[in-house]
Amino acid sequence: MKSGRSQIWGRQKSFSWFRGIIVASIVFFIWLELNFLTYGNSVSNFQDLNDSNAAIFSMVPAVFHKFLTPRPKNNATTTVNGSLNSENTKSGVPNITEIKKNLNQYNQQQIVYNEDTFGPLQNDSVVIVIQIHDRITYLRHLIVSLAQARDISQALLVFSHDFYDEEINALIQSIDFCKVIQIFYPYSIQTHPREFPGEDPNDCPRNMKKEQAMNTECNNALYPDLYGHYREAKFTQTKHHWWWKSNRVFSQLEVTRNHSGLVVFLEEDHYVAEDFIYVLKLMDKTCKDSCRHCNVLSLGTYLKTYNYYEDAKKKDVLRALKHKSLINGAQIQPSWTFQVLPSLYQHSQKVEITPWISSKHNMGMAINRTTWEQIVQCASFFCKYDDYNWDWSLQHISQNCLKQKLHAMVVRGPRVFHIGECGVHHKKNNCESTAVVSKVQQVLKTAKRHLFPDYLTLTYTTLLKKTKLRKGNGGWGDHRDHKLCMSMTLR
Repeated sequence: MKSGRSQIWGRQKSFSWFRGIIVASIVFFIWLELNFLTYGNSVSNFQDLNDSNAAIFSMVPAVFHKFLTPRPKNNATTTVNGSLNSENTKSGVPNITEIKKNLNQYNQQQIVYNEDTFGPLQNDSVVIVIQIHDRITYLRHLIVSLAQARDISQALLVFSHDFYDEEINALIQSIDFCKVIQIFYPYSIQTHPREFPGEDPNDCPRNMKKEQAMNTECNNALYPDLYGHYREAKFTQTKHHWWWKSNRVFSQLEVTRNHSGLVVFLEEDHYVAEDFIYVLKLMDKTCKDSCRHCNVLSLGTYLKTYNYYEDAKKKDVLRALKHKSLINGAQIQPSWTFQVLPSLYQHSQKVEITPWISSKHNMGMAINRTTWEQIVQCASFFCKYDDYNWDWSLQHISQNCLKQKLHAMVVRGPRVFHIGECGVHHKKNNCESTAVVSKVQQVLKTAKRHLFPDYLTLTYTTLLKKTKLRKGNGGWGDHRDHKLCMSMTLR
């Protein structure tokens, strides 16, 4: 009996010892996992740092590193002619009066930098119009990509600003690889912070009901948009700016007033391939030979392949990191790859002929003066359409006003990429992340042997069903916006 009890006690002791090992193992595993996740975050941060610095710099010729390196800041600001401003705020930033003075000076003088080096603009030269706000990190990478493009020395870069910033000005004026001109949108929120077209204190709040707005007699009570909302200046500015700069380039600048060649529209968070000008001219020649009804050339393509994760294991790690981030109240951005995209360049000579669709063909879009003259004749359709997006408004023109609707020739392998992770509609924790830049560089490196095709092969796409007339997105019901927009077409 005693022996049996000893055996039972022995088994219990062994079980307790075994259970202790299991508990200790679980605790150790949890500790190890937590440390792994912390290490994973450190690795992720290191990789992001690597993407945004060493890896990116290694892919850029040393001669262009200067465009990626911020200059030391000082408290003095200069005007367009180089003289120091005297009416600056304590932070060294010009006040609104000084900003307006400088904008007027830039717009009146119309200085074309580097013209003495590269000669006057020719009709077969490409004019590249870049709409910029204040995202200088992305702008640096765009400039570096432009600097590496073949035939860029023959082009004219038109930087169109809606935000005055001396650091951005210094960066642009340091460009030495082609002709450059700066133009400044004169009706910005920056220069009109408490009056239309900025936010007037007596403007109706976005979500105020019309009846209440009428009772309070706020400025625009009579003009909510088609969804019952009142204007927001930060959204209306982009459409105004696009329309202003287009009119400015085609009709008002001395350097481009008689230019009959191609005008390409880019934004500060775009990135171009080294053969984008070469391909653009090849597309233009192909249009004249084989597609007379094509009036828009599109160098960028929105692709779902941009959002593929590297592999299944990466997904699992990201899920774990995301789970931990949710616990900590943080947000970890996924790491995108372009593993599928380079395969597109194996057929880099392919272009698609298709009706122009604003959401697909608005990136790296190019038109000539003939197309613009048709568009500007439909100014009221653009300016009075209740949609705050310039591209949707252009689509409205195509569907309702133009005799010859917009048809696009779209390059299959993109030559313009979108590298921005933040913008008007989207904000993230790190809006200066340049991880996407590194991915684009890798794509173009992989695709290098497929660039500069000798010819283009056309494929035709027709819409399977009739496109419905679009209802606008709103945000553009205020008659003051209509009036301001229409005033920009006056010659």
